Amino acid sequence: MAYKVPFVDPVKNYHMIRDEIDAAYFDVMLKGDLIDRGHLKSFEENLAKFVGTKYAVGTNSGYDALHISLRAAGIGPGDEVIVPSHTFVATCSSVVNVGATPVLVDVGKDFNIDVNKIKEAITQKTRAIIPVHLNGYMADMPRIMELAKEYNLVTVEDACQSLGSCIDGKKAGSWGVTGCWSFYPFKILGGYGDGGAITTNDPDVELFARRMRYNGEDRKTGEYHGHGFTCLLDNLQAAFLDIKLQHFPSWVMKRKQIAKRYRDAFSDFPDLILPHYNKPHFDHVYQNYVVRSKQGDEFSNYLKNNGVEVLIQFRKPYYKHKALTLTDRGFPETEALSREVCSLPMNAEIDNEQIEYVIKTVRAFYGR
Repeated sequence: MAYKVPFVDPVKNYHMIRDEIDAAYFDVMLKGDLIDRGHLKSFEENLAKFVGTKYAVGTNSGYDALHISLRAAGIGPGDEVIVPSHTFVATCSSVVNVGATPVLVDVGKDFNIDVNKIKEAITQKTRAIIPVHLNGYMADMPRIMELAKEYNLVTVEDACQSLGSCIDGKKAGSWGVTGCWSFYPFKILGGYGDGGAITTNDPDVELFARRMRYNGEDRKTGEYHGHGFTCLLDNLQAAFLDIKLQHFPSWVMKRKQIAKRYRDAFSDFPDLILPHYNKPHFDHVYQNYVVRSKQGDEFSNYLKNNGVEVLIQFRKPYYKHKALTLTDRGFPETEALSREVCSLPMNAEIDNEQIEYVIKTVRAFYGR
């Protein structure tokens, strides 16, 4: 189906910055700089500066960033790690794949881990917590860091959906031992293929990650420091991401403008919960504009059938998949929102006519 309003339009986005992207491509290709070259180092420096950390280490994906972060923190068999029950499965999989046990905690109305339910999940085996900053809005990091200090827990931030978000000026990815990033193509800062990064202020973590992403090898000395992985961010993708990072602030500004238009248009619908939380000092960058409709699939199907492409994520919570063998301790908020969530088109390339069409279609569903 050719949607009147696609959820994202990567071709249109490319044309917005085509000259810069093409120039970066030819710079890489004409130099033959494909693996671990200057473009990667430049992007890492600029990303660390943007997030507000000393270091950034490019990886092949957000999952790789999480996986290596846990290994850098010494998390392994016998350890328990707290994760939210509503997130992409990679958060939990990174815990399982280092040999540790994920302990799930329900989320709150903002889709992030409910800090009031963390204490009851902590045991003598708990070693770490992975708060996920979902949809562009941060988990309550001040309270999470207090709990981490009280119980001596390692904090690894899954910030894959919230680059640029902050609490009282302190950005996502700069609170924990590491911040973990995804540059999947449809993120605000997305590559032309997969990619990720780790941000940190710890020089030992930075060195560990830099070695482990390249099979455990120290690229300067040739010495191997362990059995590592092959998960280096490609130099070409880093060159593209470095260009896009320059446009990132203006793209976030546009997303906030779109979010305001949606809010103004839909705030009078009692059956539609909007993602505006008005929490003092918390900033929302709107990676996704996720509404909760009491009509669930009826609402999302209406939009799709009328030319608005929407994203439906996590209709079936990840812990419900039997093959993952996870413990379901009962997560009522996750169950409820899983039936209701629907992400509306939200991107830098959408035009005014398309925004108005989304608004018109949503209002028509609710008889307005």
